[in-house]
Amino acid sequence: MKLTYLYLLISAFVLNAINAQSTASTQVTKFTIASTELDTLKTIWVYLPKNYENSTKSYSVIYMHDAQNLFDAKTSYVGEWEVDEYLDHLTDPKSIIIGIEHGNEKRIDELTPYNHEKYGGGKGDTYLSFITNTLKPHVDITYRTKTDAEHTTIFGSSLGGLLSFYAVIKYPETFGNAGVFSPSFWINPEIFDLVKNTNIPETSRFYFLTGTDEGETMIPKLEEMLSLLKSKGINETQFESLNIEGGQHNEKLWATHFGKAYQWLNK
Repeated sequence: MKLTYLYLLISAFVLNAINAQSTASTQVTKFTIASTELDTLKTIWVYLPKNYENSTKSYSVIYMHDAQNLFDAKTSYVGEWEVDEYLDHLTDPKSIIIGIEHGNEKRIDELTPYNHEKYGGGKGDTYLSFITNTLKPHVDITYRTKTDAEHTTIFGSSLGGLLSFYAVIKYPETFGNAGVFSPSFWINPEIFDLVKNTNIPETSRFYFLTGTDEGETMIPKLEEMLSLLKSKGINETQFESLNIEGGQHNEKLWATHFGKAYQWLNK
């Protein structure tokens, strides 16, 4: 993984927004919510399925990090994931998407469970407490949701992939599934010890994605984690793992493969 991605992401949104046109679907709205856990206001993006208003059914929920990159080219770093475009073309989307804007210069703090000697961070549990204790209750009251862990997914890339994986390991009573794209296991190697010392429910599910051009450690670290998960009793029905030839550490890789991950996590 290129270290520059962690830092350029913080400032690129302002430059990218100049003269850009919004590409967000009409199904996307925003709201702001106070987080006492993080001592800040968080902007939340919401994608509601096209048939939401005309139905009475409840939906599973996918919590996604880095909301600025998910729906809108105007706010994205170097291109959006096109989550809304993908879901708009589905006949019957099964999930509400809740995108959480990252905290700019606090992104590393929020999306890493452990402190790194050089890069800092380590407030991932506080960020997850915000999702669990403040955001999720608000979402479950406001929208028709399936509230149990089986129907609650957490999804992200890079540091967001790391924290999504961590969330399912540490808080399986809340998060039953994780979309884990290009996880930055290198920055928090302590996560391997966490997995070794944790009983992982047979209901927990993981979708892993990496690219072969994401640096020397990306695929070996994922393979190490997969071996560890298998030694803990995780069976092949609980995870999917794809290594994309030529895939690089960027939104293009993640956007291209979001749809397959979405379908697997919702089956």
